Amino acid sequence: MQITISAPNQTLATELQHRIDRKTKPVGALGRLEALALQLGLVQQTLTPEIRQPHIMVFAGDHGAARAGISAYPQDVTWQMVENFLAGGAAINVFSRQMGLGLTVIDAGVNHDFGQRAGLIGAKVGNGTENYLEKPAMSAEQRDAALARGRELAHALAANGCNVVGFGEMGIGNTAAASLLTHCLTGTDLATVTGRGTGLDDAGLARKRELLGQALARGGRPTDPLQALAEYGGFEIAMMAGAMLGAAEKGMVLLIDGFIVTSALLVAHAIAPEILGYCVFAHRSQEPGHTAQLKHFGADPLVSLDLRLGEGTGAALAFPLLQAAANFLNEMASFDSAGVSDKTA
Repeated sequence: MQITISAPNQTLATELQHRIDRKTKPVGALGRLEALALQLGLVQQTLTPEIRQPHIMVFAGDHGAARAGISAYPQDVTWQMVENFLAGGAAINVFSRQMGLGLTVIDAGVNHDFGQRAGLIGAKVGNGTENYLEKPAMSAEQRDAALARGRELAHALAANGCNVVGFGEMGIGNTAAASLLTHCLTGTDLATVTGRGTGLDDAGLARKRELLGQALARGGRPTDPLQALAEYGGFEIAMMAGAMLGAAEKGMVLLIDGFIVTSALLVAHAIAPEILGYCVFAHRSQEPGHTAQLKHFGADPLVSLDLRLGEGTGAALAFPLLQAAANFLNEMASFDSAGVSDKTA
């Protein structure tokens, strides 16, 4: 898959900053919103950025290693939660409705047959990954197919007018996969990036860390993103990484959720580092591995709400801040237009 992503052109930066600074406020008084407005203008290459057809994509997939006991919940919860998404009853449904966000669920590899359903895109690569305690999670062919399909989905969103996309996921066992990917691609100690996921107690956390150590003893610590993804990733993580790459190719703003979503970004960024200029980090997850990921990117998320749900909930909750950044840049009066005296020299 040939990816072509160029970092946002900085030509407009000075003019954008001047426009921000001349609003009826002290320079810098809107804090992080000002940096967000600047980024939005640079991504869209305009002094008047706008948000069109904002959307959340939730990728779902099962993990073979979940059957070994790395999660507090049984694997069936993956497909049951997808049904909850389709029925409109999950947190991401509630927040998407509140924020006016479109929502699509993608079956990247759930071990369940949903049939054709409204609001669901069937993109199944397989009925869940292999157990990475015993063999690579996926073949190179499956990995590449998932990446390509995600890219296609992002391109389709862009063709429909979307220019802001948030990412979410569902997959029992995917915090374990994210921990392995984070260890491989940031070099952070495995124990440091392995948390309680869906709510493991102390004994469960110890077992999870032991099992992930066994996985590393089998598969090693590949630093190549594609190899790491094939060894330990999930179909939902791979497809999400492809969608991120495809969205950045089309000049979209990427709202990055928590730990699992950021593990997909680790892969995408290692493939195309220029993607970072298109990313807005929504929130700081309670999962300890997310801190290591954010440090790797030098990122400071917009909010910290002690979230650890996934589904794209943090991205949805942070979206109004992106909207506010665009709105103040476009609608707030300047000192000149309002006839307000500027500060004295």
